[in-house]
Amino acid sequence: MATATLKNSPLQALAAAGVSIWLDELGRDRLRSGALTADVAERNVVGVTTNPSIFAKAVSGSDMYDDQISDLAERGVSVDEAVRMITTADVRDACDVLRPAYDASGGMDGRVSIEVDPRLARNTAATIAEARQLWWLVDRPNVMIKIPATREGLPAITAAIAEGISVNVTLIFALDRYREVIDAYLSGLEQAHKAGIDLSSIRSVASFFVSRVDTKVDKALGDGSPVRGKAAVANARLAMEIHEHTLAGARYLALEKEGAQPQRPLWASTSVKNPDYPDTMYVDELVTRGVVNTMPMGTLEAEADHGAVHEGDWDTVTGTYDAARAAIKAVEDAGVSIDAVTKQLEDEGVQSFVEAWEKLLDYVASAMKR
Repeated sequence: MATATLKNSPLQALAAAGVSIWLDELGRDRLRSGALTADVAERNVVGVTTNPSIFAKAVSGSDMYDDQISDLAERGVSVDEAVRMITTADVRDACDVLRPAYDASGGMDGRVSIEVDPRLARNTAATIAEARQLWWLVDRPNVMIKIPATREGLPAITAAIAEGISVNVTLIFALDRYREVIDAYLSGLEQAHKAGIDLSSIRSVASFFVSRVDTKVDKALGDGSPVRGKAAVANARLAMEIHEHTLAGARYLALEKEGAQPQRPLWASTSVKNPDYPDTMYVDELVTRGVVNTMPMGTLEAEADHGAVHEGDWDTVTGTYDAARAAIKAVEDAGVSIDAVTKQLEDEGVQSFVEAWEKLLDYVASAMKR
């Protein structure tokens, strides 16, 4: 590995270690001020992720959406369609900012993700229709459509991939569900190949949520437990082991010969919720080649300032899998079921995004009446 850039900053070191840095934040203020362009140029940011909470905060907190909302109201557009037009406009502009990174990486990075309406998370057919609509509306090769990894979302993932739509699978907490996500991706690639679609044009990431696992597990463990703060990183590291086994498997290798690309693990929910923990722990402890880490601005700034990734052929994941299994076993032995925790987190994750989306709808509805 080249080491020339490692001394310059933790973010450059992270990129040199093979981690793609994506920003988990987007808004019209950041786009129009040039802040996103600066993040790309100065902070090694090569992708952007969004979610309903991010858009609710961005739209309700800025007057830069007022003119568009007024125009949409004048045309008599429904609130649902207004929100779709507002969010896809921001994602389209962000795709244009990230297009050089997309071209330079051969399509691996430079991606901007937009989520299907979270109220459709339990409706397979509607999720597929929404994914098609968003893909068409944004109309940029570097967009990714986010589909939740619910039971009903799995066939939607396969269907979207089969049609050549690049997908960011979101809200993954459980290892068993992650295996199902991988199967959905590979099934989609197999169908796409049969349909004559160029597999090299299809990209996907699997967004494995991190910090929320520790928050939930730590609460169940209670104060003073020696295994507090251990579950999330261990869970993510075991997801990486599954990914490595997938890449070495006959099913993926057959698709790779036809041009298929890996579905990269993406570490999401990387902001630290417990002030007793280092604020860069979900970045520094999950460094390995071939993954994405999407960070909110606060985490990105913390990593740039005092992240621990500074030198050498840095990898904090490879070779840790037995220790990770031991950490999960210690949590289970302490009386906390990881399966129960991750199931609850999936349900809560879907609900939190539904609530954020409804908040956004309510704000836009009110603004359209002014």
